[in-house]
Amino acid sequence: MRTHPIDQPADLDQVRDSYDRVADNYARMVQTTGMGDIRRDPWLKASIDAFAESVGGLGPVLDVGCGPGTVTAYLAERGVDVSGVDLSPRMVENARRLHPECRFAVSSATELDLAPGSLGGVLGWWSLFNLPRDVLPQVLAHFSNALVPGGHFITGTHVGDEDALRTEAYGGVPVRWTTHKWQPAALVALIEQAGLRPVAELRLPAGEFSGPGVVVMARRPV
Repeated sequence: MRTHPIDQPADLDQVRDSYDRVADNYARMVQTTGMGDIRRDPWLKASIDAFAESVGGLGPVLDVGCGPGTVTAYLAERGVDVSGVDLSPRMVENARRLHPECRFAVSSATELDLAPGSLGGVLGWWSLFNLPRDVLPQVLAHFSNALVPGGHFITGTHVGDEDALRTEAYGGVPVRWTTHKWQPAALVALIEQAGLRPVAELRLPAGEFSGPGVVVMARRPV
């Protein structure tokens, strides 16, 4: 058990149920439209390739909020010892169906029990934006503590100033979750406060499937 448990978001069950409802549509859209498939975006692909190269030989890697396992499988193809976890049991079912060669489990980012220095890398790839603003720093600190010295963390998220309530998603499915958007400088500051040293930042304009975004990769100092 963790000495200092992470606060659980008040809407955790609601968010889980929402992602369960959209899981099948989302997985189908990734396959048919390329949404969420990093192979279709050279800059996102380059970011994940750089992450894969950086964590090589450092230890296991955890993809937190893996969804249908697209990025998990991409990393596994490149020889990374990676597993995925997701809040939504239905997302995990899709991940196991689509990528039976990979390991997946059901867990929220706030429920993970990660031993200190147990991971070579952690991803929060467009999967942490549902965390309340007072909870995200706790999760980042937990990730930082779980990394070996020299281990890497990479995250991608939505850029903006507001909290946006989502009521439908991925084909008009009714959902209810809050997207907490971050300005890049504020997100980088949180990552630094968690004890990580940013090493790269990629800012992305609005695209076909999403508004503006940012990717940040950071390293636990040796």
